[in-house]
Amino acid sequence: MTSDASRTVSDEPIGVTCEPITDGWRCTVVVGEDPGATTHEVLVDRESLRRLTAEGAEPDDLVRESFRFLLEREPRGSFRFLLEREPRGSIMRRFELPVIGRFFAEYESEIERRMRR
Repeated sequence: MTSDASRTVSDEPIGVTCEPITDGWRCTVVVGEDPGATTHEVLVDRESLRRLTAEGAEPDDLVRESFRFLLEREPRGSFRFLLEREPRGSIMRRFELPVIGRFFAEYESEIERRMRR
């Protein structure tokens, strides 16, 4: 069993389920499987899914990859996502997916690269 201190970002399970809403999807994200797991709500609009992914991509794939992106980043501003340095609970509990780009300028280009492979 891996201790929390030795866990890496790639070890951290990220569960995503999405349900359709009028303008896109409401996604529930669970980071971790232990008692410290956190739950987040992410809103994904249709335009963001179209712009950031290849045709036919699902919103849950975009959200999961977006959380991986966030968990890999050094802490900046009010976001503190790097698991080795900050707790999972530092991730905002509810946000619209495009807000990530306000904190990380490279977000859209990096997610497009990852999602269009």
